Parts: sequence; structure tokens; C-alpha cells
Amino acid sequence: MCDCGSGSSRAGGPYATGRELVEFVLAAHGGRVACSPLPTALEVCCQECGRDFVLQTFVQGCPSCGGVHAVSPPRANDPAAVQYAGADFGAAA
Repeated sequence: MCDCGSGSSRAGGPYATGRELVEFVLAAHGGRVACSPLPTALEVCCQECGRDFVLQTFVQGCPSCGGVHAVSPPRANDPAAVQYAGADFGAAA
């Protein structure tokens, strides 16, 4: 069993918010989760530029501005669970 669930002792986890959730999903299972397709694509509004786009993978940048958004596997069917890494995410990486 993996240690990425809510019972994990690691900080963050699949129910974290904002940048912490994005970083968690990017690191999950050696990075393999981030580029995996969602079970069902989610229509979301970019939390940076406000444009609508379709989130197709667990971590994805907005096609308009590049703002990085993510959703965790346990919440992959909930557009309200999509989190935004913040405007300075790329600069800090």
C-alpha cells in the first residue's frame, strides 16, 4: 500500500490546498501521477487569469497563462478540488 493517502505521516497529502497540493501531486509515485490522465477531464476556471480550460491530467498548466493547477486522485472528479500553485510557482522551481 502506498503512503500518499490521508493516513500518511507526510505533510500535505491529497487534501492539501494551493501550492502544497500541487507539489504533493508532482511528487506522488515518483512523479508518475502528475502526467497521468484524469478519469474524466474537468472543466475549470484558471485561478490566475480567469479563463476556462479543460484539466486533462492531474497537474496541468493553463493554456492561456501557464498557471499550474492540480487535483489529487481521491478528488479527481471534483472541479472544486482543483488547486492553483500560485503566480510565482515557476520562479521558485
